[in-house]
Parts: sequence; structure tokens; C-alpha cells
Amino acid sequence: MNIAAMYQKASEPLDYEELVVKHASLVKRVAYHLMARMPSSVQVEDLIQAGMIGLLEAINNYDPSKGASFETYARIRIRGSMIDEVRRGDWTPRSVYHKARKLAEAMQTVEHREQRPARDEEVAAELGLDLASYHKILADTNGCHVLSYDDLSVDGWGHEEEDGVEDTGLLPELQKNMFKEGLSEAIANLPEREKLVLSLYYDDEFNLREIGEILGVTEARVCQIHGQALTRLRSRMRDWVEEDQE
Repeated sequence: MNIAAMYQKASEPLDYEELVVKHASLVKRVAYHLMARMPSSVQVEDLIQAGMIGLLEAINNYDPSKGASFETYARIRIRGSMIDEVRRGDWTPRSVYHKARKLAEAMQTVEHREQRPARDEEVAAELGLDLASYHKILADTNGCHVLSYDDLSVDGWGHEEEDGVEDTGLLPELQKNMFKEGLSEAIANLPEREKLVLSLYYDDEFNLREIGEILGVTEARVCQIHGQALTRLRSRMRDWVEEDQE
């Protein structure tokens, strides 16, 4: 019996143990996918534990009449629970946010000047860095960007909603919709390789090694492209984000 049928038969109690066992592999898949972007201080066991809580919440709150499959709904709740756990741990030092801000500012400066997507070496030069140092900073700041892309919402851009969004006077729902539209446009205008990496990683859920095999590059290079894409998105969405995490 699938979960939708269980919900439709209101007189029949849910078998939580059966549902948890059935979908435990989904929790692990989401956890290991997120781990590729997390610093060493984050343990996969902590993500799995948080994900199991998200799974239970999904079981409690799933409404089959909304149209989404349970696995789709559960994946969102599981991932959200894991991201909330990482945020609560406050693992990102302020220095990392500072570096991320500087990268975004440099990229925005170059793109405004050149009227095209900035290249790695141009942003590095703007920062007064060699290419190796620039790529090292990209890797360091990779995790602090990526949670925002997962959420695709105003309050997901690496901050809590109440202190992470400028007060524009718009209704919160309208503001979120405008943010999503702006972010979608920014993603659509990324260089093709960066857009492909994001699509393979987030939509198709390939890991970095698999993406490297598809593109014929190393896993490290995929990580660089991924970080570059997220930095570019951050630079193009800066008007929506309070940059106060120095």
C-alpha cells in the first residue's frame, strides 16, 4: 500500500516504522549529496539524523490531494531539515562570509566593466590574487553559497528571513516571488558550462565526480566551476541580500 492510499484510508493508522524503513535510503541519498558541499566539521551522521526528523514531518504533513508525490514532498522536507541543522550549528565563520562578499563584489565590478560574464583570471586580477589563490577561496566559500540555491527563496539566501532580506515594503509572498523570478533569470544567464554543472548537480543529482566524467574534467575543476557559478549568482542577486556578515 502506498502512502497516498494510507492517508486516504483515514480509519487505518499509519505504520510509521514501515514508512521510515521504506524511505530511509532517500534520507541517506540526500545526506551524502549535501556532504559534497559541506566542510569537514559537518558529519554525515548528523545530517542523516536531521533528515529522519524531516522524513517523520513529511509523513505527518503529506497531503496527496496537493498533487506532489510523497517522495518529492519528502525530499524537500528532508533536505530542509538537514539545512536547518547545519544553520543551527553556525559552522560558517564570519571570515568565510567576508571572502564570499569580496568575491561577489569583484565579480560584479568586472562584469559591469566588461558587460559580459567575468572570467576566473579577471576576477582573480581584480582581487590582486593569482589563479590558484582565487580557486582556493572559491573552494572555501563554496558551502556558504550553496544552501541558498537549494532553497530558491529569499529566506534561503544564507540568512534568516528577518535579518537577511532588505525591507522593501513589499508583502513577503510578493517579495519571495520577485526574488525567485530574479534568481531564475540570473541562473538562465549563467555561462553554459556553469549552468550545466548546476543542472547536473541540483536537478539530476549527479555528484561532483560523475559530473567531471561527463564534462571530461577533474572533480576539483567541477568544484571550481560550481563555486564560480554560485559566486556569480551571489554577485547578481546582491540587491536582495543584506551584506552584514563581516
